[in-house]
Amino acid sequence: MVSPIPSPPPEAELADPSSLETLVSHLVASKRSLSSIEHVLRANEIVTSTRVHLKASVIISSRTSFLRAGINTQLRTLGYVHKHNRAIELEGAEEYREALRTLDDADGRLKGTLNRLRTTMVEASLRPESDSRESLLDFVDEGGVDELLVKAQESANAAQKAHAKLVETNLAFHTELQEIANVLRSSQVPKNEYLLGNEGRYSDVNGSSTSPLPDILQSMEDRAKSMADNLESLVKHFDLCVTAVKHTEGGGDTAQKLTHDLPAGMNVGEEVLGAPSELISEQERQEMLDILAKDADQVEEVVMEIHDHIGELEAQFDTVGTYMSHLEQESSNLATAFKRLDSLGSRLHAFVAQSQVFVMRWDDEKAKISERMEELESLGDFYIGYVSAYDNLLVEIGRRQFMEQQMEKVVQDAMRKLDTLYEEDRAKREAFRDDYGDFLPMDIWPGLTDPPLQFETRPINEVEKVPEISKSVIQRAIRRVEGKA
Repeated sequence: MVSPIPSPPPEAELADPSSLETLVSHLVASKRSLSSIEHVLRANEIVTSTRVHLKASVIISSRTSFLRAGINTQLRTLGYVHKHNRAIELEGAEEYREALRTLDDADGRLKGTLNRLRTTMVEASLRPESDSRESLLDFVDEGGVDELLVKAQESANAAQKAHAKLVETNLAFHTELQEIANVLRSSQVPKNEYLLGNEGRYSDVNGSSTSPLPDILQSMEDRAKSMADNLESLVKHFDLCVTAVKHTEGGGDTAQKLTHDLPAGMNVGEEVLGAPSELISEQERQEMLDILAKDADQVEEVVMEIHDHIGELEAQFDTVGTYMSHLEQESSNLATAFKRLDSLGSRLHAFVAQSQVFVMRWDDEKAKISERMEELESLGDFYIGYVSAYDNLLVEIGRRQFMEQQMEKVVQDAMRKLDTLYEEDRAKREAFRDDYGDFLPMDIWPGLTDPPLQFETRPINEVEKVPEISKSVIQRAIRRVEGKA
């Protein structure tokens, strides 16, 4: 990198502008400025490399854009498939929870009915002395209830297992889709970061997402041309310095010495040195010296401008390198995403099939659960009827007790009336025999001496005695049957 041209010492400023010493000082400074050719050559290399990168970026960008669009389309399609599977999963979960709630409700009602059977004691008079059964529940088989519950639970567990498998499959499906989408997002080149700002630097702005390289290359070419123009002005200034020294007394050998070790690739001053000295007028020489003095004051500024340009070019070239790295990384990531998408596509049928398997399995288990629930409801209705029938049995026993009591009253009343009639008849028969028996022959009516007709009451069929149930028990049963208790 070229160092700034040092300012001439104070004594040089006071020296004669046309003296050999002053002209040699200008020549030395001009010679040193010619080393800026390294920056110009480097600028040319940067511009050439950027052109190559631009061509490569067009190819890579076209390929990645096409690939990204295809991957996004496939991802959207797969997203719809996953959304469908997810809907089946959520619908199945809701139906499963509803089936469990209904099953739990039926089980709760049945258990409440069984508990009522358990707490309803059978009257001792209704049980044989050797029978150890005490409650209504002891007279039924609970095994049927347990079997139904076990079968319903087995169906619920099978459905839950199938649903868990679907959830696991959908989660794996979603994870793979999300990872591919993340690769796409991470591979997106942040092109806005490379857009050229108004001040000539690359800043983060909200602009176009197209490639920044054309703008960067244009800026580079402008800078490189400016550097070449500046170098050309430095070369002309150097030639003028050589000419001035050569046309100064004693300056020929000095000019020859100072121009033999110019920077590589810098073939300037040779024609001036090789050409024979032409006589120039004093006026022409003075005009040349005036131009030389004026240009000499601008040499440092021109060198610094070249130095600034190459610094900007290097910064821009770093940006190009970073952009190309991002672009190549994007291409690599998209290739990875495509491979993963291809792998996912080959297994898509498994994800779809799992949802179909769940639907078929759930329909089957749902039908079984519904069947078990109907059986539980039917069994619960039977047990409720069982409790109600027992209460009505107690009411019936009470009714029969009352009817027997009424019949016994009627029989007892009839027996009393028959006994009265019997005694009355017997007394009158005896009185008749006393009054007239001696006068009537015995064979006129053999039945004259018979006693009165006598009756007895007895059941004409054998029935089991009505159990003895207390009135309080029967009254409570009547209230339950009538819904008052």
